[in-house]
Amino acid sequence: MRDRTLSDRAYENILAKIVDGDIPVGGKLPTEQDLCNEFGISRPVLRQALKQLREDDVIVSRQGSGSFVKRRPEGAVRDFAPVGSIADIQRTFEFRAAIEGEAAFFAAQRRTDADLAEMRSALEELDRCIREGELGVAADEAFHVAICDAADNKYFAAARSSMQSNILTGMNLTRNLSLTKPQTRMKLVQSEHYRIFDAIKAADPEAARLAMRNHVENARKRIFEG
Repeated sequence: MRDRTLSDRAYENILAKIVDGDIPVGGKLPTEQDLCNEFGISRPVLRQALKQLREDDVIVSRQGSGSFVKRRPEGAVRDFAPVGSIADIQRTFEFRAAIEGEAAFFAAQRRTDADLAEMRSALEELDRCIREGELGVAADEAFHVAICDAADNKYFAAARSSMQSNILTGMNLTRNLSLTKPQTRMKLVQSEHYRIFDAIKAADPEAARLAMRNHVENARKRIFEG
């Protein structure tokens, strides 16, 4: 657990250097030894942080040459995300992809007309939020909760509820970032919601699982779009 905490800190410190422009796009990160000395950590801990940055598509490693900045996330990330929270937000998205993907799978098998009506209501509220330039976190959350409820297994809802604070932090971040973009960004996110809904309505479990996992993974990646 201590190593994880240290690697999270290193991850966010390196990310801050990139966001602040200290290391430009295409620029090479300091050597592992220099980073270890700067942050007071071991190489295994640093490598965990670098691995996460590669998975986030922020850096790329080249055999024998080191690691280079692939893209610079917007400074707005640091405006909307609490200090020290980004690594945790990213792990929350991993959790959501797993739990909500399976919830969507079972929702497609077990949903009732009332469940579909709840999802539809949340989507219509999100449509309104997009038209009027509102954040829409409450409606977004309502849509995802309705899917967990439609899975008709209390443990999906319980697992998600246990992480609700983290989930809402991630939603606030991604939707705030989307509001800084042209409206097409919010419409893209909404099209992903409709893809999930359509698969559940069509009683296609595999398509529902895939649509949900893609949506959550896309949300994770959108945090670091430059």
